[in-house]
Amino acid sequence: MLIPIILSGGAGTRLWPVSREAFPKPFMRIGGELSLLQRTIQRCLPLASGAALGIVTNQEYQFRTQEEFEALPGAQGVQCTQLLEPAGRNTAPAIALAALWALEIDPQAVLLVLPADHLIPDEAAFQTCARQAERAAGTGALITFGIQPTAPETGFGYIEMGPLAPGSDPDGARAVVRFVEKPDAARAAQFLASGRFVWNSGMFCFQAQAILAALQAHAPEVAAQARLTWQASRAALKDSASALGAGASRAAGPTQRVALDAATFATCPSVSIDYAVMEHAADVQVLPARFAWSDIGSWSAVAEQFVADSEGNTTQGEALFVNARNTHVQSEDRLVAAVGVDNLLVVDTPDALLVASKDASQQVKEIVARLKSTNHEAARLHRTVARPWGTYTVLQEGPRFKIKRIEVRPGQSLSLQMHHHRSEHWIVVSGTAQVTCDERTYLVAANESTYIPIGTRHRLVNPGVMQLVMIEVQCGDYLGEDDIVRFEDRYGRTP
Repeated sequence: MLIPIILSGGAGTRLWPVSREAFPKPFMRIGGELSLLQRTIQRCLPLASGAALGIVTNQEYQFRTQEEFEALPGAQGVQCTQLLEPAGRNTAPAIALAALWALEIDPQAVLLVLPADHLIPDEAAFQTCARQAERAAGTGALITFGIQPTAPETGFGYIEMGPLAPGSDPDGARAVVRFVEKPDAARAAQFLASGRFVWNSGMFCFQAQAILAALQAHAPEVAAQARLTWQASRAALKDSASALGAGASRAAGPTQRVALDAATFATCPSVSIDYAVMEHAADVQVLPARFAWSDIGSWSAVAEQFVADSEGNTTQGEALFVNARNTHVQSEDRLVAAVGVDNLLVVDTPDALLVASKDASQQVKEIVARLKSTNHEAARLHRTVARPWGTYTVLQEGPRFKIKRIEVRPGQSLSLQMHHHRSEHWIVVSGTAQVTCDERTYLVAANESTYIPIGTRHRLVNPGVMQLVMIEVQCGDYLGEDDIVRFEDRYGRTP
């Protein structure tokens, strides 16, 4: 059985201000209606021979990931299991835990491991290559996908290819001679000219048993801690199901969630599967991919996904160019005009604007590092933030006040919570709100309001069948999103 495993945990700091900590790169939509995560799932669905698919992601992204999966038309017949990490520990622990999960489905399971944030336009060509990899992995080999270089790229690792693997097709898997770290420009040009090197894509295919055996041989601490984490996670899942009844581990729809045990997972070494296994194991093969591929690693790479005008300009959103060349503009809400500029990246979001030279696109991550060093919310949140119950949008904020637009989906509920530093005024614009304020529960209709004092336990519910829209005015000496003490929460966000 082939089981796709999607690794969906990268921060994508080079794609700020669209990619942020609470809305990372896999959820971005580039030149289409589907997110990168949805595109990855979509090209995997025909390969999920046992109608099972795994996604390893951070626990903070579980609800958004579920929504993305269940919105795909072909997802109804596939069981998706999310393995929820309490923190990022790189790819080796993630793959080890995915392998342990897959073995419980099928002891002969073959894993197709894919990052969630790559772009592969030709799904049919990808699926043909994946089937080749599955056959090669059936021998017990560890297969990695190599991308044919199109330029002397210094931003990728390289793999030197050896002779064809025994029994392989002429265009099939080859022995790996060595893995090479990101080279300088001169070495990259040599690699390209030799024809023996491919880019290291970070995509893999191997038997679950084979990768666990390789981890045991070459990274025994990763293997041991992953097993401890899995045992503790399964025990907690079993206890939860016993307490809450059958189906307690399942979310609504075809999604199941397994929360990985935080204490044991924290002790897993943070190491990539390349360093842990692929660079050391004996039977490692590379399959040259026969499809176009991009890891969308910078805004320059994003710009390459769009058709350029006669001056080399590209755009997503509304833009106007006058005497401008080789410039990419992305705008969400308004017209952006570029006049007399060359080789620029302009990315406009409601609360942040990026202007950068294309040649410096890799340095965008330094902006994120500076924002984090000052605890600036723009590193983590957009102005509109998705929550399991709906969304909120910050309309305006200043000294001692913040104004939000809150939308709650029908039948959904915010947590029972309290704030130490702020009071809240709620004005209902449309729909009906059910409000709990300390011991009192009451309804607030459209064009009515209510007041939540500092230190009051409160909850907001949409009891109706229409979207609830409210304006919230916060007042206080601290208005950060971390001033929330949760007592009860249907989405499991209480301590």
